[in-house]
Amino acid sequence: MSTTSSDPLAALAALPGVTGAVDSVRKAVDRVYGHRVMRRRGNEVTAEAALRGARGSAALSGADWNLEEVRRRTDFSGEPEARTVGAALRLTAEAGQLLSIWRQSPVRVLARLHLVAAGGAVPDDGVGRPRLSGEPVEEPVIEAPLPDADEVSGRLEGLSHLIITGSAAPALVTAAVVHGELLALRPFGSHNGLVARTAERIVLIGSGLDPKAICPPEVGHAEQGRASYVAAFDGYLSGRPEGMAAWITHCGRSVELGVRESTAVCEALQRGAA
Repeated sequence: MSTTSSDPLAALAALPGVTGAVDSVRKAVDRVYGHRVMRRRGNEVTAEAALRGARGSAALSGADWNLEEVRRRTDFSGEPEARTVGAALRLTAEAGQLLSIWRQSPVRVLARLHLVAAGGAVPDDGVGRPRLSGEPVEEPVIEAPLPDADEVSGRLEGLSHLIITGSAAPALVTAAVVHGELLALRPFGSHNGLVARTAERIVLIGSGLDPKAICPPEVGHAEQGRASYVAAFDGYLSGRPEGMAAWITHCGRSVELGVRESTAVCEALQRGAA
């Protein structure tokens, strides 16, 4: 990501099409928060959104399980797909615990997310830290050229600075840039897509746009499909204004689809059929 503005995220918010996406997301989020079920059973909606968001993120990383299988399973230590689903579930559970730390040290949070995704108790053998020069990266979705470790370090520092200093940009724009930048960097040896999507969720929750975590963008990313996800990310990677706008609007549509999913959960709860 590059721009000459003193507030580069705000500059992105002014790109053609982005304002409309921001407004559309805000209206969608307001509608689901206004649902009568949210007044009494909001915690149930949050729990269901977490489950569905984790399922969506895992699907994009190659473990496309149906929701009932994710709900039913208790052991995620076996085959690679099970480990991916388990990692997504752990990350979703962890996200809400890291909001205050994120505002102070985003890199520390990212390292923690990677540790959680890998299932380790303590950092070991590259887990829980950005990769070093020459270390391989396993990422099942993104095949773009891999930045070297020095570039990763510099860009992570820049991203961290943007988060800590704050921006006038809407939450959607910040979340999309955090997500896109982490996909571009792939700073860890594994689980980068899962970590990037969790970081997007953290921004949306911590910004106040979705404080109860009921609008899972991972649902929408999965519903739009891997090909659409990769194509939109290619726009981000290009650095061109139209490409950046396409990525941000893609992320906005993903939030709206997450809202639609949680609205359906609210309707089911209202009917007593959750």
